[in-house]
Amino acid sequence: MTPFRLIRITRLLAVSCLTLAASLAAQAAEVQVAVAANFTGPMQVIAADFAKATGHSAVVATGSTGKFYAQIKSGAPFEVFLAADDTTPEKLDKEGATVANTRFTYATGKLVLWSPQAGFVDDQGAVLRGDTFKHIALAAPKLAPYGQAAIETMTQLGLLDQLTPKFVQGESIGQTYTFVSSGNAELGFVALSQVWADGKLKSGSAWVVPAKLHQPIRQDAVLLERGKDNPAAAALMKYLQSDAAKAVIRSFGYDV
Repeated sequence: MTPFRLIRITRLLAVSCLTLAASLAAQAAEVQVAVAANFTGPMQVIAADFAKATGHSAVVATGSTGKFYAQIKSGAPFEVFLAADDTTPEKLDKEGATVANTRFTYATGKLVLWSPQAGFVDDQGAVLRGDTFKHIALAAPKLAPYGQAAIETMTQLGLLDQLTPKFVQGESIGQTYTFVSSGNAELGFVALSQVWADGKLKSGSAWVVPAKLHQPIRQDAVLLERGKDNPAAAALMKYLQSDAAKAVIRSFGYDV
C-alpha cells in the first residue's frame, strides 16, 4: 500500500468518526426532572446509568412534592416529575399539565424511624413512648407524603398528642433527614431509602414502620406537557421501567 493511499484511508476514517460523533451528539438530548427528595439517592445512580445506556442526560432537581406541584403550575421548565405520592401526579393529570396515559408507579416507599445513634431506636418503635428525646423530626405533612405517613403512624399508635410538642418539621424529607443527622433532633421519621443501601442500614438505629400503620406510599412518575416532544424525556420514562432501574430502586429499600 502506498503512503498516499494510507493517508487517504486514515483521513476517511477520521471523517467517518467525526460524522458518527456528530450524529450521536445530535441524537442526544437533555431532560429536566423534578424528583421527590426521598428518591435522591436512587435517582443519582439511575441518571448516571441512563446517560450511559442512552446518551441522553437527566438534569435533576430534588425537593418536596408539594413545592414541585406549585412550581409546575407556575410554569417551571420540568419535563418529567417523580413524585413522592400518587395523588399529586393524578391531580396534574386532571388539570391537563401532563401527557395522557404516561403516569405509572415507579416505587412504593417505606417509612422508618431513625436515629444516627446506635441502639437509640429499638426494632419495635417503643422509644416513641419514652422520655429519652426532646425533639422528633418529620417532614411537613402538607408538603411531603412521608410527613403525612408519619402523622398517620403516630395517630394509629395513639401518640400524636403526646409527641406534637416535640415536632421539628422539615419542608421536605431531605431537610428532615438533615435535622436528624446533624443532631438537631435525636430521631425522626425519614424515608428508608435515605438510610438504607444494599440490603442493610448504613448507620445508626432504626424501626421500619409497618405498612399497616399508614396509607401506602405509592410514588408515581409522569411525563409533563413540556416534555411531550423531548426524546430524552420519553427515554427516561421508559428507562425507569427497565429491569436495570428496578434493581437500583430495590437496592435502596423500595418495593417495585
